[in-house]
Amino acid sequence: MSEVHTPELPQEPGWVRDEQLHLLSLSGTLAGLSITGVTLFHTLGRGSEVRTIADAVLAGSALMFLLCTYFIFFALRTKRHRLAPTLVNIADGLFLLALTGMVGAGIIMVYTVW
Repeated sequence: MSEVHTPELPQEPGWVRDEQLHLLSLSGTLAGLSITGVTLFHTLGRGSEVRTIADAVLAGSALMFLLCTYFIFFALRTKRHRLAPTLVNIADGLFLLALTGMVGAGIIMVYTVW
């Protein structure tokens, strides 16, 4: 018997799009939280070198979260099916780096309080 060949459609599953939309929202929220942390450090004053390090790490994290939102947005809006996975991979990498930086800044802040 002959096999029936079903062509693969270039559409992505709905859960991938939902995951990207959630990551878009979360990236924007975490960027705002990072900017709030930077603002608090500037409001409280520059007491020590450790605070300025945490301040710089949070500012870098905020920038990476904002870049992540742009990459996800472009991945959702692109008509090129080959470009979208590349944009999503870049956004995922940026998100992971920014989240790691935010956790690192939190550890530095706990260290300064302790």
